[in-house]
Amino acid sequence: MPEARFRIKRYDPERGAVLGARYDEFTVPYEASLTVLEGLFYIQEYLDGSLSFRYCCRAAVCGSCAMYINGTYRLACQTNVRHLGSGPITVEPMPHLPVVKDLVCDMTDFFAKYEAVKPYLIRNSQTPDREILQSEADRKKLDMPIDCILCGCCYSSCPSVWGEENYLGPAALLKAYRFEVDSRDEARKERLPLFANERGVYRCHTITNCVEACPKELNPTEAIQWLKGAAVRRRLLGRAK
Repeated sequence: MPEARFRIKRYDPERGAVLGARYDEFTVPYEASLTVLEGLFYIQEYLDGSLSFRYCCRAAVCGSCAMYINGTYRLACQTNVRHLGSGPITVEPMPHLPVVKDLVCDMTDFFAKYEAVKPYLIRNSQTPDREILQSEADRKKLDMPIDCILCGCCYSSCPSVWGEENYLGPAALLKAYRFEVDSRDEARKERLPLFANERGVYRCHTITNCVEACPKELNPTEAIQWLKGAAVRRRLLGRAK
């Protein structure tokens, strides 16, 4: 059976101030279907029970296992070991985020900024007696943004996030876009001040790191540019869209 060599970045907060981060290497036997996440399970179960990492669905839906694997943002559960070449598989936590332990990042700020844009459907009119229908064209506008799984890869990769701690970031703004283009939402005036400011869309410099990092192949940059245009039209021309 072939073997894969894992090189994992480790950090223990109880000893971090003295020892700092380090890399540990492990050898994992694998079959053709082994993913990086399954390799981490093997290490945790048989080689080092102290290894810490996040996971949940194991189906590339929850975003919990987002990591920096061989220098690329990936979901560990959908990354097949045999696709990574014959060299060591370097697994690190997402860069530019506080590390709780080993591969676990502190996502507190990420989700606080996500919540700040009110990422949910808001209706100000009377509750209808039946479902609110959408045309096929209106529903198609949601095809891209609804696939965001809040993994944080775009947020971690964004230079504007690195340089401005108050910047909402591409994930939060993509969610704002998702509801701004939803024909059923009625909170455009309410949501506009939340993203049309210097900590929102105007902080984006269209570097497009978020597009390259997204494991779901979404385009937060495109969404942010749409929000910029919508903000200008509404403030200068008084248009709703």
